[in-house]
Amino acid sequence: MYAEDGGFAGTPAAGNGRRAMGDGQRATGNGRVVRGAGRPVPLVMSIPISRLCSAAILLVGCARNSATTRLSPADRKALLLYPGDPEWQRPAPPASYLRFETTKGVFVLELIRDWGPIGADRLYNLARLGYFDDTRFHRVNKNYIVQFGLHGDPAVNAAWKNQYLKDDPPRSENKRGTFAFSYKGPGNPNTRNTQIYINLADNAKNNVEPFTVLGRVVEGMQVLDSLYSGYGESSGSGVRQGRQGPLEAGGNAYMDRQFPLLDRIKRVTVSTHR
Repeated sequence: MYAEDGGFAGTPAAGNGRRAMGDGQRATGNGRVVRGAGRPVPLVMSIPISRLCSAAILLVGCARNSATTRLSPADRKALLLYPGDPEWQRPAPPASYLRFETTKGVFVLELIRDWGPIGADRLYNLARLGYFDDTRFHRVNKNYIVQFGLHGDPAVNAAWKNQYLKDDPPRSENKRGTFAFSYKGPGNPNTRNTQIYINLADNAKNNVEPFTVLGRVVEGMQVLDSLYSGYGESSGSGVRQGRQGPLEAGGNAYMDRQFPLLDRIKRVTVSTHR
């Protein structure tokens, strides 16, 4: 069994549904808006101290094993649109367990930070802050790989475009059930971003490339095997194939219209214990 979410890890966001401040505005600690010449400050970064204390108490008292952060829909949207927020930089624990609820069932990834700290931190935060919720498995190549990580909101895709990571040392052992970030291919270092692939078979032919495997599937491999694969490479394919523009620009609306049988990630929760 895996611990469900139910606590709060990290800086809390305002729960009043207000939008992030626009140009030249910032929020004070009491929620008022003032104008200034500085850069826009998303509301998720401007929280009264009393609420920080309440969140800390909730974290200690209610969610010792959970790393999933609960946000209101408005606050989550604001955070997703601001990749520069410090919340996206939190280090992953030595091992964490990412529980994916999908249209075909549940699978769990074990994420091991020592295998690639830069990539592990990115994946941990994408998972715990809801980036993968309500997204599509846009690439399912039977007996090869499953790939996901394009967001359903075009504005979020635009915000994260080119938010590349530095490479971790290669750990390219593409055995069945292992996973890693995709990248733009040989000769394009430091181009990992938000897309993850999971090996459905032992893909030794890919070991010559400098992928950094970050962990393995520890539950639900049969769920991944069962994902709809009828579209093959036609529903966006991989990062390096150059076919993902319409999916990025159209989001879920485009994918659901053009590829209605794609399976979906309903939500992801993160735990530090199995």
